[in-house]
Amino acid sequence: MTLTTGQALASIAVMAVVTFLTRALPFLLFDRGDHPPKLVLYLGRVLPPAIIAMLIVYCLRGMTFSAPAGWVPSVLAGVTAVLLHLWKGNDLLSIFGATGLYMVLVQAVFA
Repeated sequence: MTLTTGQALASIAVMAVVTFLTRALPFLLFDRGDHPPKLVLYLGRVLPPAIIAMLIVYCLRGMTFSAPAGWVPSVLAGVTAVLLHLWKGNDLLSIFGATGLYMVLVQAVFA
């Protein structure tokens, strides 16, 4: 499908307006003084644990217990992520350390 010049310009204009609005609306809606609204504070408190819980369920949904190769790498990587985070408190270290261990286990140890 070939766009005419007018259609291409209209598409670009719509994309520019939508991009601008998605970046400007939070400032327009939530810039009412020095303190953020209670809703934003509440969401900032409850969403991170909820998102982590959803990611854990998503990552472990295909785990099988029929053979150790189906569950040992996932469990060890999860425990490693928790321990690294408790030890250092660094999100990136926890993510990359657990991911690296998982890849080594899946591709070298349980291959």
